[in-house]
Amino acid sequence: MKKLFLFLILSVFPFIADAQIKFAYFSYDEALKSMPEYAAVMSDMDKLRTQYDAETKRVEEEFNRKYEAFLEGQKDFAPIILQKRQTELQELMQKNIDFRAKAARLLEEAEEQAMKSVHKKISDVLAIIGKDRGYAIVINTDNNACPYIDNAMGEDINSLVKNVLNGAK
Repeated sequence: MKKLFLFLILSVFPFIADAQIKFAYFSYDEALKSMPEYAAVMSDMDKLRTQYDAETKRVEEEFNRKYEAFLEGQKDFAPIILQKRQTELQELMQKNIDFRAKAARLLEEAEEQAMKSVHKKISDVLAIIGKDRGYAIVINTDNNACPYIDNAMGEDINSLVKNVLNGAK
C-alpha cells in the first residue's frame, strides 16, 4: 500500500512542477504525540493495563498456590481426588490463558475506540489547513515514506499542525 501511494505521488510530481500545485508534509506521529488528548488516552490505557496486569498476577499466584498444594499432596491423594485436582488445575490454567487473551483484545479495542476522536481531530485539522493554504496533498513523512522532499517545492507544516491541534493560532 505504501509503495503504491509513493508511486502515485512520484508519478504526480512532474505534473506538480508544471502546474505549480502546492503540497505540504508533516510527521503524523509527532503531531499525534503533541496532543493533550493523546497523553490522556495513553494515561487511561496505562491505568487499564495496570488493572489487567494486577488481575493476571493475582490469578497466576492463585494457580501457583494450588499447584504447589497439589504437588505436596499428590502422593497421598486417592486416584479420584488426584484426577479431580488435575482437572481443576487444567481448567484454572485454561481460564488464565483465556483471560489474558481477552484482556489483550479488550485493551486493543479500548485503545482503538479512544483514539478514534484523536485521529479524527488530526484529519479535520489537516483538511482545514489544506483548504486554507491551497495544498493539493499533505504527505505524512513517518516511517521514511518520503526520504527526500525539496523544501522549495513543498512546505513543512509540522509546527502549524501542532499549533492548531493544541489551540494556538
